Amino acid sequence: MEADKAEAKAAQLGEEEVQGKETVKIYIMGKEYRVPAGLTIMKAMEYAGYRFIRGSGCRAGFCGACATIYRLEGDYKLYTALACQTSVIDGMYLAQLPFVPANKAIYDVNKVRAEGNVLMVYYPEIARCVSCNTCTKACPQEIEVMDAIQAAVKGDIVSVAELTFECIQCGLCAVRCPAEIPQYHVFQLARRLYGKYILKPAKHVEERLKEIKSGKFNEEMEKLMRTSREELRKMYESLERVED
Repeated sequence: MEADKAEAKAAQLGEEEVQGKETVKIYIMGKEYRVPAGLTIMKAMEYAGYRFIRGSGCRAGFCGACATIYRLEGDYKLYTALACQTSVIDGMYLAQLPFVPANKAIYDVNKVRAEGNVLMVYYPEIARCVSCNTCTKACPQEIEVMDAIQAAVKGDIVSVAELTFECIQCGLCAVRCPAEIPQYHVFQLARRLYGKYILKPAKHVEERLKEIKSGKFNEEMEKLMRTSREELRKMYESLERVED
């Protein structure tokens, strides 16, 4: 009942706000809504009265939690996107994915070795890849997913890790894969092995860790902890900004 009241109130406010503004028609879970043009899918759904309990994280395109599947009016194709990064389009039919039910291998990275075809051992389904490239087309990060899977089949952990560095684990590749490969889990294992056994330790990180352990920053950290929220805000706002 409360949800219905909240939705009705949001719809009423929405009608008042959209007066005189360009709007688009979208469908959320089959129901039609009018929302201001230019909003992201996430903001449009919230504008329509929906609350994100799941399927929302950083809201900045990094966490991959807001995976979305949609289609357009008169178009039979299914499209994939991140709700926090994609603007609504007139005639868009939306469906949120609370999670991607892909199989994930259980392993102890301290016991797994980055040798041989270890990726095939834990994810034998990569051998089913038919090179259709559907996974690549579904990726919101524009990662060459199919090439990475082919590298995984060959046991090339370095190439897999480097090709998938920007993977955000949204799972949209696995959703569209006809061979039922959980690509993003394969890539995660490859990057873990690469980071633990192959990538050389960064000297600057080792030096900074030594500084932290020696207590070099203790006084500064204690000062920050005693600083009020308002003072912290002023300090943040006064920081010099680097141009993009």
